[in-house]
Amino acid sequence: MNNLPISHFSDSPFGTKIKSEDIAETLCFFDDWEDRYRYIIDLGKELPTLPVSFKTDENLIVGCQSQVWLVCEYDAKNNILLMAVDSEAQIVKGLAGIVLSAFNKKTPQEVTDFNIEAFFTDIDLFSHLSSMRGNGLRAMVKKILYIAKRC
Repeated sequence: MNNLPISHFSDSPFGTKIKSEDIAETLCFFDDWEDRYRYIIDLGKELPTLPVSFKTDENLIVGCQSQVWLVCEYDAKNNILLMAVDSEAQIVKGLAGIVLSAFNKKTPQEVTDFNIEAFFTDIDLFSHLSSMRGNGLRAMVKKILYIAKRC
């Protein structure tokens, strides 16, 4: 875990204004995956930029096709996990936003209880991603779940 100030995360709409159920509902409106990809890319534009000082090897998600950095902070006062993620690839930022919509600003128990695989199945995500992108997404989830269980 890192010691980013909580204020860095307060601007992120993921987990509060943008929730997993909202994303699932919106994705259902699109008839084809080209439109869905555009929506996912637009989600990535909603992510606050991670400061360069946090783009370190420690925060790098191993297994991703693109470079992805994840920072997670436990806010003990409110018993929630605060997360920030960044990538140089817009589609990956959007995919990371989807993950954050389910996990960000949730209690560690809510994070571990959320069935992310069922969510991914509901939105038919993995059948439309390369195996490398799918592996990277699963690596990000694995790291978040590891952090949540430690809290």
